[in-house]
Amino acid sequence: MAGRRLRLPLVAAGLCLSLAPAGAQTTMPPRGADQAPDALRPLLGAWDLEAVDQPRRCTIILGAETAAGGRQVRFPATCRRAMPILAEVSTWTVTAKGLPVLADAQGKIVLGFDGSGQTAVLQAKGGDGWDYRLDPKSYPRSAKSAATAATQAASAAQRPTIVDPGRAPAADTLPGRYSVMRQQNREACRLVLGPGSAAGGRAAFEGSCQDTGLTIFDPAGWRYSAGRLSLVARKGHTTDLVFENGQWRKDPAVGAPLLMRKLP
Repeated sequence: MAGRRLRLPLVAAGLCLSLAPAGAQTTMPPRGADQAPDALRPLLGAWDLEAVDQPRRCTIILGAETAAGGRQVRFPATCRRAMPILAEVSTWTVTAKGLPVLADAQGKIVLGFDGSGQTAVLQAKGGDGWDYRLDPKSYPRSAKSAATAATQAASAAQRPTIVDPGRAPAADTLPGRYSVMRQQNREACRLVLGPGSAAGGRAAFEGSCQDTGLTIFDPAGWRYSAGRLSLVARKGHTTDLVFENGQWRKDPAVGAPLLMRKLP
């Protein structure tokens, strides 16, 4: 009986730790933050992870140290009892938009966060059906907030890519049949760019197209200037593409993705 009475306060203390900030270890950005890549620095340090509409909160630390498949993530062991989804988390990574992802030992996403420039709090949907928030609070950072970094990345994506016309495909190589994709290697339609002048020519789908957005756009022509390919809709508006990695990509990269690869 005496042994049980001794253990109970320890368990209670452990549970309190899982719901409270991690103390001294969160007062400064983690070790190596000043040497970390720019994409990571806005995220490094302590965050409060909260289950929405649940009295569950843990302070986690996104570290700079490398780990298998990502970077180290640390939190009190009792967090795994307070928030069982954390039992799956082994590492963290950052997306191209500058947002954090908590992953398991195999690299599978456990919590992938999203947000906007309107708030520094990030959101994720867990596989357990619960919604989660990642709140930076006032913990020190070695760079701007993740939400700010994501906004900057989104702004950069809206700017047209600078193209070197000398390295772009020649205009006379453009006519032909193309596989049009929304995702890499997943064909949505086939498009034929017809022969024409050096400035462009006609365009039309080969067969039917099941992609609603593309059928609404209804490409009827194409133009080419300074290394930028423009698809011209039947109503006259255009979508620009640039040549990268052997295929054409919508540019600026806003809205729904669009890729085109020429067929043999």
